[in-house]
Amino acid sequence: MNPLISAASVIAAGLAVGLASIGPGVGQGTAAGQAVEGIARQPEAEGKIRDSCLVREEIIDVLKLNEWKDNLLSLSNLLDNRKQRILKTIRNSEELREGAIEQLEKARARLRKVETEADRFRANGYSEIEREKLNLINSIYTTLEQFENYKNETIRFEQQRAINQVQLRVFQHALEGALGTLNSCLNNELHLRTISANIGIFGGMKEIKD
Repeated sequence: MNPLISAASVIAAGLAVGLASIGPGVGQGTAAGQAVEGIARQPEAEGKIRDSCLVREEIIDVLKLNEWKDNLLSLSNLLDNRKQRILKTIRNSEELREGAIEQLEKARARLRKVETEADRFRANGYSEIEREKLNLINSIYTTLEQFENYKNETIRFEQQRAINQVQLRVFQHALEGALGTLNSCLNNELHLRTISANIGIFGGMKEIKD
């Protein structure tokens, strides 16, 4: 069997397996099948058929190259688009990162301000508490001192009232004694005067009788 026919048979068999594919593969399989059939029918036209197959193969190769070129261009465009999207994503990420850093710095500044205000408020609060505590202690001492003074005044007042009551009772007793003595003296003097008056009256009456 002619080697060219064998090679064409092998190519035809190999390309026939890929009939499901599209484009130049289908055309190449069809051309190989026609070449094998033509050589089998007209062996004398083997040279022309071989040249025709070579031309068809070159055309198919050119078509494949063009297809590959288009595919490469499409792939290049796809990669460029992908690259642009990645670069855009990176830029957006950088912007977001810068914005996040700025927000973080603002938050830290606010936190420091709040901590400063809290420390100042705490210090002022402690000072105010200490001042209120001292005022309360002083007020308690003042109240206790006033209470002690009032107690002492009350004690002195009660003592003076007791003394006055005792003195009043003593004076009352003395006055009662003096009044008793005076009454007794007055009664005696009145009795003597009454007797004297009676004696005088009796003496006068006796002289009248005489």
